[in-house]
Amino acid sequence: MPAAIEAVGEAFRLIYQGEAELPVRANIPVARHDGSLMSMPAYLGGEMDALGAKLISFYGTNPTRRGLPAIQGNVVLFDGRDGALLALMDAGYLTAMRTGASGGVAARYLAREDARTLTIFGSGVQAPYQVEAVLCERALERVFVISRTPANAEALAVALRGRFDVSVEATTDVEMAVGAADIVVTATSAHDPLFDGRLLRPGVHVTGIGSHLPYASEVDAVAVQRAKVVVDQMSACLEEAGDLIEPINAGLYDASRIHAEIGAIIAGDSPGRDSADEITFFKSVGLAAQDVAVARVVYQRAVDQGAGISLD
Repeated sequence: MPAAIEAVGEAFRLIYQGEAELPVRANIPVARHDGSLMSMPAYLGGEMDALGAKLISFYGTNPTRRGLPAIQGNVVLFDGRDGALLALMDAGYLTAMRTGASGGVAARYLAREDARTLTIFGSGVQAPYQVEAVLCERALERVFVISRTPANAEALAVALRGRFDVSVEATTDVEMAVGAADIVVTATSAHDPLFDGRLLRPGVHVTGIGSHLPYASEVDAVAVQRAKVVVDQMSACLEEAGDLIEPINAGLYDASRIHAEIGAIIAGDSPGRDSADEITFFKSVGLAAQDVAVARVVYQRAVDQGAGISLD
């Protein structure tokens, strides 16, 4: 995770400084089989010099009709210098790692140094990676887990207690958990806000990584209005982040109030947290550059360690 955080942070910086190419993701419907294929290519310049694409298929009826996952995918990595194919790797683990790492980057630049309590919404695949990433950046003492399925929240709490030296508690008390939090992470598939923004106490940092549809919001307009808003990429968030799009369309928030891209803060061109009482909100919709950056790290480690299967 520390290596993934460094790679994703560098990717954000390269995007901000115009040293990356991120074409709009292409979605190809396969109506005959109730499916689709999404292509997410990216090139990262600088010393990273990485070229690749994530290919994701979504067949919603797979679990019931075919006994297969609804989402399957791979990352294809090329040599940025000559275009040669370097590696093919499963996208599931990489996506979880790079998304978790983005939360770690946000915590590094936006959360208070003395943050000790994390509240995470969601108990799915992404949740443990988000907790791990925040733990890499802040000395957490307590974690609250909230899920729409309490049994899943409890299972995650048990798993986290087994992995990390931190107190973890599953709870259904949203008001208590949000009110006590120094950091709030939303990692769900919810389409409606998960908590009342008035519950956020001064100085809290919020990371929103679950919703990436223009009509889906995990965080309400009140929270957005109260916060210094930072995004992974301005254009992507204004097209896909319902947390921002919905209050903008309702006249409750103006896009001009968005503070900066996280890359600008990493590059030192924009301040991060200004005060201990400031509420910050990092919104990420996920970018192919994150996948390529982390894939480049995985590839180099595989080469160094002699891991993987080599094909001529």
